[in-house]
Amino acid sequence: MKKGSDTKLSIFDTFKIKGELTGEANRQRAIITILASNANPTERTRTGISQTIAKRHGIAWKNIYSGIFRDLDEILIPLEIAEEGGRLPLKRGPKALQEKGIPYYHLTKKGVLVALSISEVKNREKLLEKIFSQSDSKEKEYERIIKSLSETSPNFTYSIFQKYVKAFCDNKIKDLLPFDLSKLKDISDESLIIQKEILEAFLKLSKQDKEEAIRFLNEIT
Repeated sequence: MKKGSDTKLSIFDTFKIKGELTGEANRQRAIITILASNANPTERTRTGISQTIAKRHGIAWKNIYSGIFRDLDEILIPLEIAEEGGRLPLKRGPKALQEKGIPYYHLTKKGVLVALSISEVKNREKLLEKIFSQSDSKEKEYERIIKSLSETSPNFTYSIFQKYVKAFCDNKIKDLLPFDLSKLKDISDESLIIQKEILEAFLKLSKQDKEEAIRFLNEIT
């Protein structure tokens, strides 16, 4: 299915009043989290994904299957975040379907980038390795510093991916690829400005002042 003008990734969408993630946002995040894991092909079919999510919430998988189907076929696949990884043979059902098999899915390079922005994803270190193993020369420029920061300051590092992907979701970035963090320069983000200011100020402090600054931050965080 081709991407339409209204095809939108909704992983950061929230209800206006409560500020909680919408059902669609939670569902898309869950799908991407499963595809980002080491799940076997059976668990990465539409039915397998539905069963995994339903089990977590104690509901019948058939009740959410249509939503999973729609998210994959109308959002994640057209946006090139997920794609078919192969097909599993069927032992029952119509002969034509048995021969054709049922599709299972995996994340594309864009999908891995999106997964890095989702806090529920557990294996983000491996995904970071994967994204840079597929990177071009321009993207390689960020590899060393991002890997270094991910080891010393993981929350800050993955917050950058979150801001980058959210900017795409909000139509502030045209496309996720090529991965270019300089795109964030055109987006006003107060938290990044504050973090930059703190880092620059910290580097100028004396050893004693640095220790006092750390003690102060420990008091308020």
